[in-house]
Amino acid sequence: MKLHQLLIAILMGGSCYAQNSIPLEDFKNIEEKVIEWRRDIHENPELSNREFNTAKKIAAHLNSLGIETKTGIAKTGVVGILKGDQPGKVVALRADIDALPVKEKNDLPFKSVVETEFLGSKTGVMHACGHDTHTAILMGVAEILSENKDKIRGTVKFIFQPAEEGPPPGEEGGAKLMIKEGVLENPEVDAIFGLHINAATPVGTIKYKPEGMMAAVERFVIKVEGTQAHGSAPWSGIDPIMISAKIIDGFQTIISRNADLTESAAVITVGKISSGVRYNIIPETAEMIGTVRTLDPANKELIIRRMKEMTAGIASAYGGKASIEFQNNTAITFNDPSLTGQMLPTLKSVAGEDNVSLMKATTGGEDFSFYQQNVPGFYFFLGGMPVDGEATRHHTPGFFIDESGMLLGVKAMTQITLDYLNNQ
Repeated sequence: MKLHQLLIAILMGGSCYAQNSIPLEDFKNIEEKVIEWRRDIHENPELSNREFNTAKKIAAHLNSLGIETKTGIAKTGVVGILKGDQPGKVVALRADIDALPVKEKNDLPFKSVVETEFLGSKTGVMHACGHDTHTAILMGVAEILSENKDKIRGTVKFIFQPAEEGPPPGEEGGAKLMIKEGVLENPEVDAIFGLHINAATPVGTIKYKPEGMMAAVERFVIKVEGTQAHGSAPWSGIDPIMISAKIIDGFQTIISRNADLTESAAVITVGKISSGVRYNIIPETAEMIGTVRTLDPANKELIIRRMKEMTAGIASAYGGKASIEFQNNTAITFNDPSLTGQMLPTLKSVAGEDNVSLMKATTGGEDFSFYQQNVPGFYFFLGGMPVDGEATRHHTPGFFIDESGMLLGVKAMTQITLDYLNNQ
């Protein structure tokens, strides 16, 4: 492209972005509502596939805006469809709505005191990962866009998804079930966007990464078979606990000796071991449950193959038997490079050039990744840590988000939507 043509393209692009902008006053008016919605959802959290009241709140809001609303998708999911005044492509915006089985310890006026039973144990329920903020942010985006249909060239699909943290055992749920039930169709989605508030990222900032951003997550279950014996005579049996320990030890050599960690990170963690009933009895069986996190498809294939080989081989070497089963929880959260590059100027225009930065990949997982396997997608982190405060850990009783960071999320998702649709 010649220099004068390039300058014309840049100037035309800039003018388009300016025409697509929402008045600042609109955002100021929405912030108070977004915070109010977030606090209500935080105070009344619901677990995966049980987000009945949360879904009702979302649906009532979308209906009040005149947005075509569908409920009961993937059990408790809600989808809104907003058609702009001009025809064009279809963009989807996704927020997750489920909470976690965590008892909150924060001293807040809207603290959750909800209790329930989860997998046979009494527990608290808490939005300990920020899904309440995601939901409120997307509700705000829906309100602003519904009031600016004249600026929309195409269609916006609002996806409020249940069970991102995983459905209860024996149930389907989350992004996989949303996709299975046609959320990316009728109308067919051209691109999808999502965000995750992050308690370790300062308020007012955004972090992103093209390509692999978050890990593929596999849950595994290992069942070890031995021979029961008296604890005083271990030679008369086959100890499944000892075999389990050797398997765990062996797994870590896969990470340190088989996986090429210069290419991408990987993690194998055993989080639960169950075996035995009494101190002086060598049990007959043992069970281990854990997770594998990978950021590269080839690395994932290698690690899983070696885990299968080691599980059977180590057990056999000590006279026992063992089997391993994997369950795919998420794919790699893969940001389409072209789409990421296209939307980066929008993020910088909204947050400021110095407030948008490249991040390293994380071994956390996100089922937003399943949407990205079907359509180009872009996912980014939104700052939720007070500038003068300390980071808190996600999925913990003390998880805390600074609400002043949510308005940037509303602005970013709104402007990304308009710029994507209007600058095709």
